[in-house]
Amino acid sequence: MVERSLVFPAAEFRRRVAGLQAQMDDAELNALLLTTPADIFYVTGFLTRFWESPARPWFVIVPASGDPVAVIPAIGAALMGRSWVRDIRSWDAPDPDDDGVSLLAEALCEMVPEGGRIGVPMGEETHLRMPLATYDAVSGRIGPRRFVDATEPVRRVREIKSEPEIERIRAVCAVADAAFARVPEIAHGAGTLAGLFRSFQAALLAAGADWVSYLAGGAGRDGYGDVISPAEERPLQRGEVLMLDTGAVKDGYFCDFDRNYAVGRPTDAVLRAHAALFAATDTALDAVRPGMSARAVHGLLSASLRAHGATPAPGRFGHGLGISLTEWPSISPKDETILREGMVLTLEPGAEVVPGRFMVHEENIVLRAGGPELLSKRAPAELPELVP
Repeated sequence: MVERSLVFPAAEFRRRVAGLQAQMDDAELNALLLTTPADIFYVTGFLTRFWESPARPWFVIVPASGDPVAVIPAIGAALMGRSWVRDIRSWDAPDPDDDGVSLLAEALCEMVPEGGRIGVPMGEETHLRMPLATYDAVSGRIGPRRFVDATEPVRRVREIKSEPEIERIRAVCAVADAAFARVPEIAHGAGTLAGLFRSFQAALLAAGADWVSYLAGGAGRDGYGDVISPAEERPLQRGEVLMLDTGAVKDGYFCDFDRNYAVGRPTDAVLRAHAALFAATDTALDAVRPGMSARAVHGLLSASLRAHGATPAPGRFGHGLGISLTEWPSISPKDETILREGMVLTLEPGAEVVPGRFMVHEENIVLRAGGPELLSKRAPAELPELVP
């Protein structure tokens, strides 16, 4: 009999839980409490947009040995029941008097010995998706058991992607590649920058994205001033450079890369910056290997930009990628994380074009033993020109 599962075969989730349990053993943890969409999806396959509602907390407990236990609102029991998880405990939520507190505390006391340590991710790039009042109430009920930081055990396991995960990311990158190929056509009839953004999202969905969690970009002469503002209801102007950056999702996995376009003939400053960014990315694709630090990759990209006459932009030059739009590590001057085979990363150098204006260039890769393998289709060396 085939074991029921969602998104991946159950064996994939069992492998992940075994990896977490090995890390938990090293950290002397008796259980792991997960509360966020990404962490719960990672161990169960529970994939839903219902997370958009903040009205209910959700919990999954990974014990020191054995299978996870889901302690969740009753509205999610049917979907969780289609996963490989067998032990599903639910309550009628939201309940202002006891919104999962008793059920969660009871499960933790059952699974963890007195004086035991229950890991909860508490560090960088984590958050607790439950009311602090609930956390305090559960903490009070489970004593002498206690919550401790479990950022590292979760990080060490999640940052290395399995081949099935890599194939999911490759597939969503192909979706974005197909949508980016349509940008010249979309831009010609978009009317405004905001209209172009809306049409680009539609193109992503038409190409096979399940949803578009993130779409940002910018447009301006000699680059853009920021890349996170909503698109404006104004027409593109000749002489501007346009950038689109998408985090489309398919089967719970993100892509995250951008593409630049010239609106009419680009300025010389834009052409120089684009050439420097392309060359810096090529340098990283040739040189990055497992065993390098994230900090060293930032230095490599910065040095290449300077060698090609460009001024590196401030901030990080890439990050991890997977079931979250951004994951560990950060390719930044202070991140000492050692890169390992199987990490999926973005390479995202940025360069100043003129004071107050910059350009960025992003690709998605998986790090193999011999170096990076592109998951996104390489951007063209020549900056594409749009006819507005």
